[in-house]
Amino acid sequence: MNFRQLETFYWASKLGSLSAAAERLNATQSTVSMRIIELERELGVELFDRSQRAARTTAKGRELIYYAEKMLRLLAEMEERVGGTGATQGVLRLGVAEMISITWLPRLVQVIHEKYPRVTLELDEALTKDLVERFTNGSLDMILAPGKVPGYSVTPVPLGRVQFAWMASPSFGMPSGVLTPRDLQAWPVIALSRESYHHTSIEEWFRLGNVHCRRIDTCKSFGVASSLASAGLGVTLLPPRCYKDEIKTGKLRLIETDPPFPPVEFAATAAVESMQPAAKQITLLAREISDFEKD
Repeated sequence: MNFRQLETFYWASKLGSLSAAAERLNATQSTVSMRIIELERELGVELFDRSQRAARTTAKGRELIYYAEKMLRLLAEMEERVGGTGATQGVLRLGVAEMISITWLPRLVQVIHEKYPRVTLELDEALTKDLVERFTNGSLDMILAPGKVPGYSVTPVPLGRVQFAWMASPSFGMPSGVLTPRDLQAWPVIALSRESYHHTSIEEWFRLGNVHCRRIDTCKSFGVASSLASAGLGVTLLPPRCYKDEIKTGKLRLIETDPPFPPVEFAATAAVESMQPAAKQITLLAREISDFEKD
């Protein structure tokens, strides 16, 4: 029995499939299968119920999970305590929201590599809902995203808040002055996809004004939303700090509203029991590096 076998078994059982474990461990599926078979031979028991399509553990497999997890955590703790940050190794799967990737993410990546030279990063930019799902099922070690991840086994670290504002092309013909949700509801809105924090926040803003938006077109990024709004195809919600040039050159104009759109809070979240010892410390690095507005 060796560490690789236990690690492979742990992730196959946690993620529910050999293919997911192979992706997590950067190994082939045949390698993952062989490690598990070898482990079963050495222990003399079946660890997975092969009558099921998913990788479901047997009673003995569930018993082994406890010991495998304990050993993996002990190894991670040993590397962190004895060797320091320079000895910490492995892959850190980091999920990020677009707002972070277009602002201070490059600086964070640079500092991570300086402090943890043996850690390899796998960056995953996605919508918040997708990031939370991947984090919850163990596919990501930590996420940098708006809102809070539910549950008691996480350690969210505040990253600050970002101001968002309604914007449209000056040629779009929207009235001047302060607009209410009722005024804005008749105009086509451009938002990120329906599963996004962006879309949900927009719907909530209209709902608090006791109205609903009559038409919301969706796209996958702030860049696309900005481009569509600049072309006079709708009004959208964007962070002014990232679109100063478009506002200055007249491609977009800020629309004053009552109430103003509330600032969006961001957090770095890692699992309390993460197998990647660097995850918790990197959430603290993210807080230091974040240039979002803080108290």
